[in-house]
Amino acid sequence: MLGETGPGQEAEVSLLQETERRHWPWQAAAGSKRAAAQGHRPVGPMAGKAAEERGLPKGATPQDTSGLQDRLFSSESDNSLYFTYSGQPNTLEVRDLNYQVEVDLASQVPWFEHLAQFKMPWTSPGCQNSCELGIQNLSFKVRSGQMLAIIGSSGCGRASLLDVITGRGHGGKIKSGQIWINGQPSSPQLVRKCVAHVRQHNQLLPNLTVRETLAFIAQMRLPRTFSQAQRDKRVEDVIAELRLRQCADTRVGNMYARGLSGGERRRVSIGVQLLWNPGILILDEPTSGLDSFTAHNLVKTLSRLAKGNRLVLISLHQPRSDIFRLFDLVLLMTSGTPIYLGAAQHMVQYFTAIGYPCPRYSNPADFYVDLTSIDRRSREQELATREKAQSLAALFLEKVRDLDDFLWKAERKDLDEDTCVESVTPLDTNCLPSPTKMPGAVQQFTTLIRRQISNDFRDLPTLLIHGAEACLMSLTIGFLYFGHGSIQLSFMDTAALLFMIGALIPFNVILDVISKCYSERAMLYYELEDGLYTTGPYFFAKILGELPEHCAYIIIYGMPTYWLANLRPGLQPFLLHFLLVWLVVFCCRIMALAAAALLPTFHMASFFSNALYNSFYLTGGFMINLSSLWTVPAWISKVSFLRWCFEGLMKIQFSRRTYKMPLGNLTIAVSGDKILSAMELNSYPLYAIYLIVIGLSGGFMVLYYVSLRFIKQKPSQEW
Repeated sequence: MLGETGPGQEAEVSLLQETERRHWPWQAAAGSKRAAAQGHRPVGPMAGKAAEERGLPKGATPQDTSGLQDRLFSSESDNSLYFTYSGQPNTLEVRDLNYQVEVDLASQVPWFEHLAQFKMPWTSPGCQNSCELGIQNLSFKVRSGQMLAIIGSSGCGRASLLDVITGRGHGGKIKSGQIWINGQPSSPQLVRKCVAHVRQHNQLLPNLTVRETLAFIAQMRLPRTFSQAQRDKRVEDVIAELRLRQCADTRVGNMYARGLSGGERRRVSIGVQLLWNPGILILDEPTSGLDSFTAHNLVKTLSRLAKGNRLVLISLHQPRSDIFRLFDLVLLMTSGTPIYLGAAQHMVQYFTAIGYPCPRYSNPADFYVDLTSIDRRSREQELATREKAQSLAALFLEKVRDLDDFLWKAERKDLDEDTCVESVTPLDTNCLPSPTKMPGAVQQFTTLIRRQISNDFRDLPTLLIHGAEACLMSLTIGFLYFGHGSIQLSFMDTAALLFMIGALIPFNVILDVISKCYSERAMLYYELEDGLYTTGPYFFAKILGELPEHCAYIIIYGMPTYWLANLRPGLQPFLLHFLLVWLVVFCCRIMALAAAALLPTFHMASFFSNALYNSFYLTGGFMINLSSLWTVPAWISKVSFLRWCFEGLMKIQFSRRTYKMPLGNLTIAVSGDKILSAMELNSYPLYAIYLIVIGLSGGFMVLYYVSLRFIKQKPSQEW
């Protein structure tokens, strides 16, 4: 009879229903109703056997597969909330937003790129910029406890929307509309107070552990009223919330140093922002570069954070099906216009109602992103797909025009009780409110210098390379002049040695300092943008934090050379010699720091520093007599720290000494002071030379501070 089935058919129907539930809960309900109407019920031993063959526990029904999937993808069995937002619920509202972006790329090319193309900066195109609307007619309102996912193809407007909400707005401007946060118009101060922004790229120090990274951020980000015990508890709560306990004492690492996995590193980046307990958490492509398993666990963590009374907003390209299930709300955009905005579980129902049903067992995110993408393979296809997208956008705007939050909602009669969003009540924790009185400059400085020293001195390979380099150069130079015993070196040999001592080491320092600055530049830019600290504390921490390594480097280089080459004996000449070399190398370091902060790219900074160093090198007084220089190089020699280093070292070795110079068969005793005067190296007393080098270092320090203060330290990928 019709409606009767055999055991094999019952198992087949059971498999069909189980697959539907595992892939799409919103489709499974409809499938169950259809099966019930046809009289199919998956009962009997064959159904249980089929379940066992599919890896289900004995006696488990297909309805249990959702829990099985949760256990499969959960990195830890503990799903409780450790760290909830204790403040008032937050709301984020976008009202009639129209955002314009520039599409004339020639007008956005920085001046240094014009120079690299052998073009003069003033010959670049003028202000005739062609613009287009990056976001059009966008309105929505989301609240705490919800996770909103922004999806769409490349160029749909996701990045522009995040720029507007976070107040960055690079390369565009708001034409109309407003952003409201908690009922107030958005402002930089309000965004900094309420919104945490997790960037797409991880910017963390590689040689610190997870706990140390969060502890240093807690010292700078949490209010002054927090005790050390409260700061430590906040760090432990964040570690527990992000499920990082198993790797809390593991170094972060990077592409060169082994450390955390990609997913764990991304969680640490979230923890850095989560430490100050923000009510609104915005993440830019959090799953980028992660495998599917890690990406699912990460989004599940974000879903749990949203349940902790937070508003979570993330942007993604095309999430896989199991990730799509975790979203509360979805905003599907194309060409800057919303195509759908509402509950993720109602997305299929909405598009089915307007004539675009999702094929069974397909991922709605994939299907509808492809449906609304602009096909630019030909002019005809682009026009056709753009027209379809515009019609879908107009239809959606018409449906939500009269709604308060502009979220499409399904009819009550069409909803199944199994698909309702579960309301989660945040746990009551002892999180303290966040006062506005933040740590002062002194605490920021002490934390930054401790963080820098901890990170630098754990980079053992780099330290060993630098130490071996200094030792090798010292021994090479020393043994080149070794073996004379009590025989005094000739004047020219000694002069060449002194110039080599003062000129070789600074040259090696330049590229090392600049490359290190550019490796940390993105982190510096983001931390300054987030208000983690100000320019002053970072400036002093950067300069003073490198002194221990600088001193060790000079000791390894300076001491063997001095004694192996049998330079002027005595403690006082040695100390004066060592101090002058220390000051010159320090001045060179500051020059490299200033160049790295002043210029936007590593290649420009290294080129500028090397060009400046070579000009100082050639006008140092050894290659050519200072009296023979014409006007321009003569002025350059006045600010050449290599010239003053060479002059100072010569005065230390030759002042008030008599040198015997062979002249044919005769040996003439010549005063060292007369030799210095003949070389134009005796115009200033020795103490004045030290003051001049200190003054040059101070000038480069001022340039470095001004560059940090007034030039945005953008990472290279944003230029």
